[in-house]
Amino acid sequence: MKISKEARRTSRQLFRICIADGRLDEGRVRTVVNGVASSKPHGYLGILDSFSRLVANEINGQRALVESATQLTPSIAVDLQISLSKKYGRTLNLEFNVNPELLGGIRVKVGSDVWDGSVKARLEALKNSLS
Repeated sequence: MKISKEARRTSRQLFRICIADGRLDEGRVRTVVNGVASSKPHGYLGILDSFSRLVANEINGQRALVESATQLTPSIAVDLQISLSKKYGRTLNLEFNVNPELLGGIRVKVGSDVWDGSVKARLEALKNSLS
């Protein structure tokens, strides 16, 4: 679906309204969606589509997926939480998963940022450099 510039601009304005104290306010998001859906302004589908993408990007940016070959100790998990929060300037929700395929190390994904310090990634890089 092609979205007009006006619909994008409106969705960005509505998104800014939903930010409270530097965080996305779920109640405000619901209010905005209900208000737009009930009033149905010109191009409301484009507004809602663009708005939903902005909200999804914000939610993904607040979540960090941490994969490791083995279960991380609580102290490492806390250190990682502190380090990532400093880097992004906000508290992140960390989700920890064990992935034995990594062989060792960790892989962290925050939004579209990925840091791969796994043994598997290093072996792949070494294999590619030898080819």
